Amino acid sequence: MTIADKTVLVTGANRGIGQALVEEALRRGAKQVYAGTRQPLTHPDGRVTPLTLDVTSPAQIQAAAGQVESLDILINNAGVFLYDDLSDRGAFEQHLAVNLFGTNAVTQAFLPLLTRSRGAVVNNVSLAALAPVPLTPAYSISKAAAFSLTQSLRALLARQDVRVHAVLTGPTDTDMTRGLDLPKASPESVARAILDAVENGEEDIFPDPMSQAVADSWRAGAAKALERQNAALVA
Repeated sequence: MTIADKTVLVTGANRGIGQALVEEALRRGAKQVYAGTRQPLTHPDGRVTPLTLDVTSPAQIQAAAGQVESLDILINNAGVFLYDDLSDRGAFEQHLAVNLFGTNAVTQAFLPLLTRSRGAVVNNVSLAALAPVPLTPAYSISKAAAFSLTQSLRALLARQDVRVHAVLTGPTDTDMTRGLDLPKASPESVARAILDAVENGEEDIFPDPMSQAVADSWRAGAAKALERQNAALVA
């Protein structure tokens, strides 16, 4: 999978990693980039088509799917990150609505196009899927669920020649993590590493220094071996 001459859709494209992914796809010669955002977006590059896309809105998802004629790569990047202590059910449900159910809903809506192109789904999950961050447990739980969703889709869609990638991102310097006092990668470097890994066919993508520290142990570990073993049940 190369990005050049491909059609790419990025959700949460108005800032942070999403915005950087749009720019990196353009830099690599993407034919067209759909930029999904909740608020109106303008872009100087004619290859960018803005889409009004709140991933929690079934109506907006279906409307966006109706505007896209072909698609090679879907990048589910939209997400929510709130501090909580699991005492507020509303915060818990908001994380699940965006990070889990929104990701699945967008994927299902665009799956016919991806099946036709034998394309790829790229889910920007989080390193918190492997080890929760106690400052934001609802976020961590939703990302662990999104990672399991990604692994399940990977096994189920393999028969349709649709590849599914999980991006296990560590701390990145975006508005979302501004309150965290720890080393962070730049959105631009993360976007480059994500698309490098997609082009190289890596299933699980570790795009920054913190996540790269666990990459080898994850890929060679018992949990990854069990994922492959279970996937064989539907192969």
